[in-house]
Amino acid sequence: MSDTLNPGKQQAVYESLKRESTRLGWLGMAALAGECVLLGLSWFWQGAIQWFIQAVLVWGFICYQTRRRLPINHETPEAPLYKTLGWANKLTLLRSWLIASVAGFLFQPWSDGAILAWLPGMLYFFAAVLDRVDGYVARRTGQSSLLGNELDTVADALGLAIASLLAFAYGQIHLSYLLFGIAYYLFHAGILWRNWQGLPIYPLPPALHRRTWAGFQMGFLVVALWPLFHPPLTTLAGFAFMLPALMGFLIDWLIVSGRINREAEVVDKIFQRLTKFSLTLFQPGLRLVIVVTLATSLFQSGLPPLTGNSLAWMNNVMLGGFIMASAMLLLGIAGRYFSLILVGLLSWYYMSNPLLPVDYVLFCCVVWLLLLGTGRFSMWAEDDHWLNRYDGA
Repeated sequence: MSDTLNPGKQQAVYESLKRESTRLGWLGMAALAGECVLLGLSWFWQGAIQWFIQAVLVWGFICYQTRRRLPINHETPEAPLYKTLGWANKLTLLRSWLIASVAGFLFQPWSDGAILAWLPGMLYFFAAVLDRVDGYVARRTGQSSLLGNELDTVADALGLAIASLLAFAYGQIHLSYLLFGIAYYLFHAGILWRNWQGLPIYPLPPALHRRTWAGFQMGFLVVALWPLFHPPLTTLAGFAFMLPALMGFLIDWLIVSGRINREAEVVDKIFQRLTKFSLTLFQPGLRLVIVVTLATSLFQSGLPPLTGNSLAWMNNVMLGGFIMASAMLLLGIAGRYFSLILVGLLSWYYMSNPLLPVDYVLFCCVVWLLLLGTGRFSMWAEDDHWLNRYDGA
């Protein structure tokens, strides 16, 4: 056995990691107390105290999940423990702390203050940004760990559950979206139940879309928690973002539970055909549907696109944006980027115009193209590679 794997030295490292995690836990608690005081001075003390209790409970859960996983703070099971948590795991804990801060606003009215109304959404926004940063830091510093992978998953699932529950409480999304918010916990509860029943658990093949779609869900919930857009637009967006993700969870469960034998040759061929159908027909078809429905919506609503006291240059910017985005999507040039731009333009457009039946089809198609990509016959799809790559690798 190498000297680095000496049991005595590994135990000493483990004790050091426990002390470090304890210090970070108390530091997070003190920061929550300070935030509580600021909220009490600018909001109202009863709400601030309730916020503190809820945030502390969630932070305590995060600290517990971290502490119980300290024995896997290594790159592989055969490797020695890292001597410190590392900057990447600290960033993940910071992200989790921000999520705990968001949890404090649950079961309380949405403040209408100029700053407080934006605070929950901004806290979750910074948490979502750190989701991309912590993995980059882990790879650049050479301290990727099993602990980091699991903490990242815990933070993602907890953040999505809390943010979706808060968005529903604020009236921004439909009740059905909460099914996605707790899908991770339902999925793992099903695995625990199968283990308890002595039923087999089958391996889940890796898929890049899970990570990408989770990122888009975070982005949607960030916007849903901003006092900028409201139903029916946020309700429609929630449905559009939720449907493919729930279908993915369902398929994953069928694989894990053995109802779909992913390793069978006939099943693999079916998945290959579905992938080919999506790339060759469905995704390019979405591009065409978007262009047609966008033109139909504009003609039905009438021009200029922005009504009321909107300035001429604002209408010109919107029309120019619609034309450019449509052209880029039709040609398949940076389709995900321009789908995101089109989501923003349509959200701006619907602030002045009611949602027509054609708009429900249009908006869903834009979101699905954002999630899936433009498929075959695309002239430039480098944005797909950026979304699916691991920064810093």
